[in-house]
Amino acid sequence: MNSKDLAQYIEATDGIAKPWLLVQLRLRKLQERKATMTPDAYTRELAEIHQNLMNLGEWWHGIEAEVFG
Repeated sequence: MNSKDLAQYIEATDGIAKPWLLVQLRLRKLQERKATMTPDAYTRELAEIHQNLMNLGEWWHGIEAEVFG
């Protein structure tokens, strides 16, 4: 699934309110641009995305079945 398909999925499923899906979209877009980036730029952007993901915390507690089911 490319970033366009993933964005359409997120929009169709009202996933804009689900930050973990937006992180996946950012990762997909980064992967698609990797060949045109310097290794340092890629690493910096990947680290930023990782930090944003970690800032979400343990958001799934109490809704595991809904999110992972």
